[in-house]
Amino acid sequence: MSDSVKFWFDPSCPWAWMTSRWVDEVARLREFDVEWRVMSLAVLNENNDVSDEYRAFLPRALRYTRLVQAAQELHGAAIVKPLYDALGTEIHLGSNTDSDEVISLALAAVGLPAEFAAHADSDEFDAQMRASHFDGINRVGQDVGTPVIAINDVAFFGPVISPAPMGDQALALWDGVVALASYDGFFELKRSRTRDPIFDVSDTMIATA
Repeated sequence: MSDSVKFWFDPSCPWAWMTSRWVDEVARLREFDVEWRVMSLAVLNENNDVSDEYRAFLPRALRYTRLVQAAQELHGAAIVKPLYDALGTEIHLGSNTDSDEVISLALAAVGLPAEFAAHADSDEFDAQMRASHFDGINRVGQDVGTPVIAINDVAFFGPVISPAPMGDQALALWDGVVALASYDGFFELKRSRTRDPIFDVSDTMIATA
């Protein structure tokens, strides 16, 4: 019986994107499926004291999260990862900060109509989005961020990595992280980041079936 793997992401987070590329690689090599679910940096920080610059960024992040949640509600879970890939391709690989353009291009890439963009500015599915967010964050605590990964009953934040490892290196990291996180008394292992996310220029959006 294969492991149950869930991955919570905010589409706007570059570190979550890096980790998702690694999980993609491991899932391909180990032949397991991943349940992709949203969490929200806007919700996570709604009562936190953050910088003005970061506060100004959060509405844009919320638009992407709302869009993915709406797609899941209206078109099913199978659309979540392709839409995440499409958004991330524009946001992270394309360095596109025009959220209207990002949304338009991503919707076209996954075959959703242009008018679906209205869901990015609607609170219609906020209850479901918040439920997904807290389902992930409550497994690891409020003092972390995105991504959150749950493997069966073991959940953890991160790992924060750059660049995303491939092949045997990806599998070795996966096995090490899972083993470490599975120890009930383990809480934190951290060092200061010395590099920004390194996006592989060959990384391309995974085409929808």
